[in-house]
Amino acid sequence: MAKRLIINADDYGHTPGTCLGIREAHLEGIVSSTTAMMNRPLAPAELTIAARACPNLGVGVHLVVTTGKPLLPVEKVSTLVDGNGEFLTPANLVEKLEVVDLDQVWAEWNAQVEKFVRHYGKNPDHLDSHHHFSYYTPELFNRMTKLAAQLKCGIRRPYQPIKEETVVYLPKELVEIAVSKYGDFTSRELPPTTNRFIGSFFREGATLEHMLEIFEEIASDLDHETFEIMCHPAKMDHELGKRSDYSTKRVTELSILQHPDARKKLDELGIQ
Repeated sequence: MAKRLIINADDYGHTPGTCLGIREAHLEGIVSSTTAMMNRPLAPAELTIAARACPNLGVGVHLVVTTGKPLLPVEKVSTLVDGNGEFLTPANLVEKLEVVDLDQVWAEWNAQVEKFVRHYGKNPDHLDSHHHFSYYTPELFNRMTKLAAQLKCGIRRPYQPIKEETVVYLPKELVEIAVSKYGDFTSRELPPTTNRFIGSFFREGATLEHMLEIFEEIASDLDHETFEIMCHPAKMDHELGKRSDYSTKRVTELSILQHPDARKKLDELGIQ
């Protein structure tokens, strides 16, 4: 069984260095797609650059309600923002999940997709979400799958129902609940997606050794054909250091994704 792999770089549009790092990881490395944060001011201009410089890069939308400002007026997303009009943090959203208005989430996500189409000129090829917010509850996931169906595009696969995989997606307060309700995520017909999602190339897992181990695991997987690996490459810039607690490690990720041993291992294993 031939193995097919997507290596997706999250957070396109986040900062200048993030955008440049993702493009370099594609042009000089093994990244094959990215997802754009359309509530970030840089996103429209950086999408224009990506379309010109990286015509073979898959580009989707990284749905956001956990950082920065909404595209919609604050009164239309009142359950998602704080007193300064900024999106709530993931921790604060977890505390407020019962009062989060799903229609407000739906409206903001649609605004982000519409902005993407307006500036990129075509529909996104897939959807995922910042801090995996669209997977926090079955109801949120249902909204994302509905949006993907309208766009006729793919989605990041729901987490696997084992705790190690689930932790990658969710705040710890939601892990046990989500595992017990896993069937609510997969009982419906899903939009196009991979057989498996791998999120462990992150923080302490972002090493060349671990990346090569992931490739070996994919090659030896007898049950699945298609895979996605999440990554976050970037070139360091002042804004990234200020905005994200995951900054210097992004630079490490970029060097790994460009490392000749990574490409060599994929070729040796016959992973497409």
